[in-house]
Amino acid sequence: MLTLGAGFLISSLNVKYRDFQYIVPFIVQLGLYISPVGFSSDIVPQKWKIIYSLNPMVGIIDGFRWAFFGTQSNYLMLSIIFSIVIIILILFIGIWYFRKTERTFVDRI
Repeated sequence: MLTLGAGFLISSLNVKYRDFQYIVPFIVQLGLYISPVGFSSDIVPQKWKIIYSLNPMVGIIDGFRWAFFGTQSNYLMLSIIFSIVIIILILFIGIWYFRKTERTFVDRI
């Protein structure tokens, strides 16, 4: 659902703003560094856990780590709840913006 919502949003922004295609690789690389792909979420300081959990990939990746390896995090349930809420929000925003701008796609391409 996260990929679908982000795909709708990015594709419609790419049609509307032609230079947006140069920003997408930067956003993807930034997302790789702020998501717990190469490190554990336990190394994030306690005071930053709530803000760090706003990244929707934190709940997804920590959930997979819990399912496969049995690692338990103190903020696992909080990050999963944040992930679900933010993913649904991104999905609805992506669908809404795509539906709003799809009428002008042919004119712009």
